[in-house]
Amino acid sequence: MKITIKNLGALKQASFSLGELTIICGGNNTGKTYATYALFGFLTFWRNAFSIKVHDSDVQQLLNDGATELDIQDYIKNAKEILEEGCKAYTEELAHVFASSEKHFINSEFWVDLDQNDIHPSPTFERTMGAAKTQLFSITKKANSPAVNISLLVDREKVKVPEEAINRIIGEALKEIIFGHLFPHPFIASAERTGAAIFRKELNFARNRLLEQMSSMEKTVNPFELLSKVYADYAWPVKANVDFTRQVEELVKQDSFIVKQHPELLNDFAKIIGGQYLVTKNDELYYVPKGKRIKLTMDESSSAVRSLLDIGFYLRHVAKPGDLLMIDEPELNLHPDNQRRVARLFSRLVNLGIKVFITTHSDYIIKELNTLIMLNQNKPHLIQLAEQEGYSKEELISANQVQVYIAEEASIKLDGAKRKTKCQTLVAANIDPELGIEARSFDTTIDDMNRIQDEIVWGGND
Repeated sequence: MKITIKNLGALKQASFSLGELTIICGGNNTGKTYATYALFGFLTFWRNAFSIKVHDSDVQQLLNDGATELDIQDYIKNAKEILEEGCKAYTEELAHVFASSEKHFINSEFWVDLDQNDIHPSPTFERTMGAAKTQLFSITKKANSPAVNISLLVDREKVKVPEEAINRIIGEALKEIIFGHLFPHPFIASAERTGAAIFRKELNFARNRLLEQMSSMEKTVNPFELLSKVYADYAWPVKANVDFTRQVEELVKQDSFIVKQHPELLNDFAKIIGGQYLVTKNDELYYVPKGKRIKLTMDESSSAVRSLLDIGFYLRHVAKPGDLLMIDEPELNLHPDNQRRVARLFSRLVNLGIKVFITTHSDYIIKELNTLIMLNQNKPHLIQLAEQEGYSKEELISANQVQVYIAEEASIKLDGAKRKTKCQTLVAANIDPELGIEARSFDTTIDDMNRIQDEIVWGGND
């Protein structure tokens, strides 16, 4: 999957592919967060707001005959046009995604390109739709069959769902069958996550107070429209952080596949934060340092504990194989030793089937990932070194699993142009199985520091 961005923030034109582990490096104000937020916004929009248009005749046949059959191949043939329609509709929402003025996105574009060979339908699909505890109709697709069968489960006279809603529900099913494996469910930890952890209670209070006010308003006011404006000044990723952090007390009632199948990964995460998060029976959230008989509120806890709060709850209670975990600056407030631990955690998640997407300023994270790439070779001395240094096989990662981009100025040929133009873009970094990632963004700065220090130490000995 190739994503192309034009005229978005600092980025004039840039393209990047989504790997199992995707990294964007670069200086401040170079477009890293814009690319991250834009991708998160698209995946969220695609899953929650965009639906494939179903032929009205098929909906009418369902309502008249009680059943209809769609050929999934008819929609697969039009997959490119469907995706273009989704990208165009999403581009029009960019101002809302970034909670900014529309004038900043007049010339912005966001496109996703897929290879037709990558599009293959889910072998099976089964879903039942209903309302008010009544099952209305079912959507099924059997293995090795192109037919999608839709059947009413009640008398036609009892179906009170508008045709537009039925069209949308069927379109959602078709979208999942055709594109479900290509567009992962995103979870994002924005750079503002520390603040969301601190002000959880205040955000709950503000929302509850608004609900009370709405209950006393006249019926002519649309309460749902008003409620949707509560976080209108937040970019979608920040809003997602706020909403998730507000729900942590409810999330503890469910366990992720990591809890059930890979508890050792959670033990490694506990080492990073130096303890555990705890939700009491009274729905109070605390941090409990390892080996100490104290409970700390988020206000009393370290910034590192707060910055990893939503990631910790995601891993323990929400994570599913196939997800895309997106983190803006995972090194936020972390000691270099823990930055290395986080890099190893990412590799383990990738090997468990969770895609990871990060932006980073951390040379420690990049170098640790280099180590994991370079150790992943069947050479006796490397196998011995990995064991000696405590690296497990589950932490090692292959170069072909990783995509790295540097946000920087470079000469590129803009679409429609005959000559190259120097502008802000994303440049793919070289990744060698034996040498790791060539991260120029960090290497130049480190070389300058080493040069200056060498001159300080040895410069007077001429």
